[in-house]
Amino acid sequence: MAIIIFILVLWYGGLFFQTFFLHRYAAHQTFSMSKYMEKLTYILTWIFQGSSYLSAYGYGIMHRIHHAYTDTEKDPHSPKYDKTLFAMMWKTKKIYQDINKGKIKVEEKFTTNVPQWKSFDLFASSIFSRVLWGAVYVAFFYFFATALWQWLLLPLVFLMAPIHGAIINWFAHIYGYINFKMKDTSKNFLPFDFLMMGEAYHNNHHKRSGNPNFGGVRWHEIDPTYLIMKVLNKFGIIQLKKINS
Repeated sequence: MAIIIFILVLWYGGLFFQTFFLHRYAAHQTFSMSKYMEKLTYILTWIFQGSSYLSAYGYGIMHRIHHAYTDTEKDPHSPKYDKTLFAMMWKTKKIYQDINKGKIKVEEKFTTNVPQWKSFDLFASSIFSRVLWGAVYVAFFYFFATALWQWLLLPLVFLMAPIHGAIINWFAHIYGYINFKMKDTSKNFLPFDFLMMGEAYHNNHHKRSGNPNFGGVRWHEIDPTYLIMKVLNKFGIIQLKKINS
């Protein structure tokens, strides 16, 4: 039971900071927060993503490129141009790393106001940090695993952030339903998003990328992350931006 709880905490904790911080803040700036809160959120993202930590800078830029060139040859990740899920994720990894290392030239419109904490990203993305988190995970399994089959879940812990990305970037462009006819293949992967904290409403998001609420088009489209954001906004921790629709 301890292993299952551990995985659920990391799954939803890491996913929350991915969609809240990397996606809705860094990439789309659907809300603002103080520099103190920004740095605290960096640290919390590192804690919950652990060995699969993603930089807000690299993620934010890459995701903006995805929206600008969805399902074209310039898209960093598209099932339309990548033959397999693993090929897509490998290409995504390379583009993400090249952005962070400054190996590719990025247009200014994709970098404007994207948060960057170079020194922290250097540490959090380092081999040392990733191996340290790996050791923590193995130690937890060593002390709390009660059956051999539970060890089969260890790779899930190591690769959680890429798995989150794969579910949306691959499956939410192949399976699901649409509320809005788009030029791309984005779909709402789940009618009730119990798994991805609102990220599964991908078609809604591609239509209304500046909207902090990814759900809300149909009665059953409840976005858990947006509900949390409304609470944070109410207490003045973040400031949601007003939207017209």
